[in-house]
Amino acid sequence: MAPHHHAYVWLGHGDVLVKPGDAHRRAGHPEFPSAQVMPLESADWLLKSAARIEATFTEPDEAADWYAEQLAHHAETFTGSYAPTADREEFVRRLAAGEDLVGGWWLTGGRFLSVNLVACGPHRVRPEYACPAR
Repeated sequence: MAPHHHAYVWLGHGDVLVKPGDAHRRAGHPEFPSAQVMPLESADWLLKSAARIEATFTEPDEAADWYAEQLAHHAETFTGSYAPTADREEFVRRLAAGEDLVGGWWLTGGRFLSVNLVACGPHRVRPEYACPAR
């Protein structure tokens, strides 16, 4: 399969991220494969079930649009002073370079949003990880 990006989203209550500790978010932990929270390392999404993939993109433009849509969809609920900016040009540049595009933000109600585009075919940092969509 040609280089591409898999899209992943996690939205949940922040308490489950540290349930206590974060061992369940680390590859190799017995709970990792079934843990519904995002992994600590973005590449580790590729070790999760392919059912967790929201979409797959071969074109950086399409992937950047999807990422920006996720941010826009949740824009009303971001809290604090670290709301994301949708710099589409920068998104496309990074995706075209084979980088991951990862963001995480606190939302109202103690919720946390994680939006991820993870490079695959192979991953630059973890080339040993197989594509979950194969």
